[in-house]
Amino acid sequence: MSATLIYIIVGVLVAFFGLIVYNYFRMKNAKPVKTSKQIIVLANKNFKTVTKKGVVLVDFWAPWCAPCKIIAPVLNDIAETQNDFTVAKVNVDHNQQLAKKYKVQSIPTMVILKNGTAVGRIVGVKTKRAILKEVQAVLAS
Repeated sequence: MSATLIYIIVGVLVAFFGLIVYNYFRMKNAKPVKTSKQIIVLANKNFKTVTKKGVVLVDFWAPWCAPCKIIAPVLNDIAETQNDFTVAKVNVDHNQQLAKKYKVQSIPTMVILKNGTAVGRIVGVKTKRAILKEVQAVLAS
C-alpha cells in the first residue's frame, strides 16, 4: 500500500468519527419539542381510563432520549391530523411501573392498544407512513 492511500483512509476515518461525535453532541443538546395539545400525557392515574376504549398509540419516551426528540414532531403531526385513534405519551422516568408492565426495554417504543389490550408495538424511530401503516392495520382488524 502506498503512503498516499493510507493517508486518505485515515483522513476518511477521522472525518467519519468527527461527524459521529458532532451529531451526538448536537442531538444531546437539542431542545425538546413541545408536545401537541392533541397528545394526551399519561401517568399511572389516568392510563386505564384513557386506553380502555378505542385504539390508542402510546409513545414511551424520556426527555434525555435523542431518538425520542427525533420522533416527537412526527407524533405531533399524527396527533393533529388523525381522528381515528388517540395519541398519548408516557414519560418512562416518571412512570417506571407502566414501562415495566408493557415490557419497554428501549425507547422510543410505541405500543398500540385496542380497548385496553396491547395489540402492536413499534420500536425505534420510524416514518409517519410506517407508524400509520401499523395503526391502520389494527384499526382494520
